Amino acid sequence: MHLHSNLKFLRKKKSLTQETLAQALGISRSKLAGYELNINPPLETILSISDYFGVSIDVLLRKDLENMSEYKQRQLLETDQFLHGRNLRILTTTVDAEGRELIEVVSQRAKASYLAGFSDPDFIEELPRFSLPFLPKDKKHRVFQVDGDSMLPIPDAAWIICEYVDDWTAVKDGEKYVVVTEQDGVTFKIAYNQIKDKERLLLCSGNPIYKPFYVSIADVREIWRYRLMMV
Repeated sequence: MHLHSNLKFLRKKKSLTQETLAQALGISRSKLAGYELNINPPLETILSISDYFGVSIDVLLRKDLENMSEYKQRQLLETDQFLHGRNLRILTTTVDAEGRELIEVVSQRAKASYLAGFSDPDFIEELPRFSLPFLPKDKKHRVFQVDGDSMLPIPDAAWIICEYVDDWTAVKDGEKYVVVTEQDGVTFKIAYNQIKDKERLLLCSGNPIYKPFYVSIADVREIWRYRLMMV
């Protein structure tokens, strides 16, 4: 059973003192200190701990949270929201005067700043934008400019329209995606989904001279599915 270590881990993860957490749970600080060491709390206190941290009792008792990867922690503690990408942020977007979403354009030059600015409304507001009536209105789209020859036959400097992916488990093997990561910024590649088993994506180029590489799903910030190239 991992209740004692998990309680201490969760408290520290939220930067709470024993006094603060004890007050929130309606118990004394000395009792909480004992629970973090080796004393088993009553069922009603376990339920209070579960409700307070939003963690199931099964996870509290059976999972060793402290020794899990960050990805596994977030997957368990946020009810699979990290895996689906929905907990990371609300997508920053622009709309026209009638409230309809516009399509922002991310040029090669803008890509250099995109990782730092993708969640900044001021940055997104400064991007060129337009609308295309034939695209599905229930999907969010953005245009990216291709950088380099790694995705031939799509050439360098081509403009591609992409659809926002809010559920990362929906990434389909062999399809093209723009993937925004902490390490590589904005990358346009063919993706293979290894999230469930290995917590990563395999990214491949259309041009065989470029080697495939892996990206940890924990480093991913956005995923956009390629829809079509503008001509």
